[in-house]
Amino acid sequence: MVEICIEYQGGLRCQATHGPSGCELTTDAPVDNHGKGESFSPTDLLATALATCISTIMGIYAQRHDVDLSGMKIAIEKHMSAEAPRRIAKLPMKITMPVGIEDRHRSALEEAVQHCPVHRSLHPDVQTPVEFVYAS
Repeated sequence: MVEICIEYQGGLRCQATHGPSGCELTTDAPVDNHGKGESFSPTDLLATALATCISTIMGIYAQRHDVDLSGMKIAIEKHMSAEAPRRIAKLPMKITMPVGIEDRHRSALEEAVQHCPVHRSLHPDVQTPVEFVYAS
């Protein structure tokens, strides 16, 4: 169990504190939902959680198999639904792999996406297409 404490700051801004580490982050409502858009929105954090979770799960595989993923990049886009209720509809990702990933590791690394706890926690209606790009 991990406790995260949230303090509402006013003006649609929140301060979150991670209990175990004391690390803090600020959220702000997006401009298209009455906010200033000066920080991550709560739905931005969900997209960020998905991409960083996938990176972490891939990193665990890489550590176990002595694969260097340094420099891997994930670009994720958050698309909100056009119809009510307001929700995340699509989170497409482009994962750019570093040079030197051997063919024998590629399918296992790509499969790791499906083992991400954040991915498994999303509603099935949220589309999460993934494109892998391998540097040559």
